[in-house]
Amino acid sequence: MPKSARPRTLCAVSLLAFCTGCSDVQTPSAPESAALSDPPTEANPERNAYFGDLHVHTANSFDAFVLGTTATPDDAYRFAKGEPLRHPGGFDMQLREPFDFLAVTDHAYYLGITRAMANPESPMSRHPDAKALTSVGTSLVRMRALRVGAQFVHPQSPRFREIDDPATSRAAWLDNINTANRHNDPGRFTAFIGYEYTSGPRFRNLHRNVLFRGDEAPEMPFSQFDSHNPEDLWAWMDALREQGMESLAIPHNSNQSNGQMFALVDYSGNPLDADYASVRIRNEPLVEISQTKGTSETHPVLSPRDEWAGFETLPYRVGSRDPLLLHGSYVREAQLNGLLLADQQGFDPFKVGVIGSSDTHNGSSGGEERDYWGPAGMMHADAVSRGSVPDASGVYQGDPAFVTFGAAGLAGVWAERNTRASLYDAMRRKETFGTSGTRIKVRFFAGYDLPAIDSRHLVSEAYAGGVPMGGDLEARANQTPAFLAWALRDPLSAPLQRVQIVKGWIAEGETREAVFDVACSDDGAIDPATHRCPDNGARVNVADCSVMEGTGARELKARWRDPGFDPGQRAFYYVRVLEDPICRWSTWDAIRAGVPPREGVPTTIQERAWSSPIWYTPPS
Repeated sequence: MPKSARPRTLCAVSLLAFCTGCSDVQTPSAPESAALSDPPTEANPERNAYFGDLHVHTANSFDAFVLGTTATPDDAYRFAKGEPLRHPGGFDMQLREPFDFLAVTDHAYYLGITRAMANPESPMSRHPDAKALTSVGTSLVRMRALRVGAQFVHPQSPRFREIDDPATSRAAWLDNINTANRHNDPGRFTAFIGYEYTSGPRFRNLHRNVLFRGDEAPEMPFSQFDSHNPEDLWAWMDALREQGMESLAIPHNSNQSNGQMFALVDYSGNPLDADYASVRIRNEPLVEISQTKGTSETHPVLSPRDEWAGFETLPYRVGSRDPLLLHGSYVREAQLNGLLLADQQGFDPFKVGVIGSSDTHNGSSGGEERDYWGPAGMMHADAVSRGSVPDASGVYQGDPAFVTFGAAGLAGVWAERNTRASLYDAMRRKETFGTSGTRIKVRFFAGYDLPAIDSRHLVSEAYAGGVPMGGDLEARANQTPAFLAWALRDPLSAPLQRVQIVKGWIAEGETREAVFDVACSDDGAIDPATHRCPDNGARVNVADCSVMEGTGARELKARWRDPGFDPGQRAFYYVRVLEDPICRWSTWDAIRAGVPPREGVPTTIQERAWSSPIWYTPPS
């Protein structure tokens, strides 16, 4: 039986937890203007579903280059448009379908520094640790490099900020800005200017990706070197907004925040108040619900009656075997606590919509279950290094968290057209959804005048008679709202199994939650007592990953009313869509290696999508 080895370099891998042939860094210059070509399509008032990734790291990220990634921002955008990209491990990566949009979000701290260290013409190449940080080699070499790099990253280290060089980082920032503007092609492909704010005090993940609406960005991004307090980031964003520079921040990996991302106190430990809520929700209308380092929807401990709550959850902190605090770390609980705050104190700092993204450090996406590339360069270049297959001696290597990583996530946006302004405005109004990597299209409406499910003008009538995902539904005297949930499968993924509506509400001063199946595949009838679809019989043969044919659905939709609706109770509702099961990436790795799947790791998964909620507010 393969045995687990104690990780050799947990302290080195802690850099991943924190951030979790080389080209010259671009010489500073004025930012280029965005592409000005006319959009080839008219705006669609019923809105289109666009898919993309808002969390991608390239060689300009300190840790990505240490991990062996040499892909540039230009490479990342070309990959998103459908071109192949070489993995540091020597194989090609390519999307089966291009993305509609992308944001390169390199870490603001030490931006471009390690890439410059590999350039013999840069003064940074003469730093004593430059060779150790940039040597090309195996996953073991990269782990040693991470151990060196960790000294410069953690605030408690005496070498914190030692290799900071503003001129080099400014050049890399201009490279990212100019590359996004060059690749932006309104109506065809949207490239957002963005970066990652990587605050991680005492190994608590408070990371955010910051996206800009237009083709201009500040002279330098606000980083952890400026402050570890996200409230200072919001103040900086507000100041930019007053100057006409619009942006939003998207928190991610709340599951790794050790209870801090959605804490019920501010950064200084003070109780939350209305001013805090107003500033936070103005700057952070969305949260990343799923990505390679786990899903942050909920957890079985927090939602024990939700049979699907354990999807791709990380059991401990990346880079350690330390358990994680669950309360304050998951999105559904935060949204419930927001309802409670609104009910008791009149403000809600956690009224957030959702997206998914990858957090790849390869300049690519995270791949998919059958073709998983791993997110961390040479650290995940093969099945042994990512812990899904034992080495020749039967020992599982690497960080124990690696095998619990998910393949990726994706952002879905309902917008009138594929432009920066249209997509950004959709994110502002939270008409967004996240997926675990599949391209399920999800619609969700609530209202008192919604059309019949078979209406020929379903979407236009739903917009006219209700509110879409991300919206607010006001009370209407003596009326119960209806909900319209509609999902269309990804033709390159598994068929749909069921559509669910997740409800959170306040009753007698306490938070409550429930999951309702509202549409079943294979003509299944929902049990009125359990609110569950019957088993549709979908199965996977884990010996070869073949799936049972003839189950699942191409499309599922339902017009539903909440059987427990109380007009006096504050509530939210969101849609979750589940596909039929398929093999998990770790099972595919095991099959290719001719070994049994690793014990204790799920052999199959059900890819899924989550809509942003709709909030119901009772009469004042």
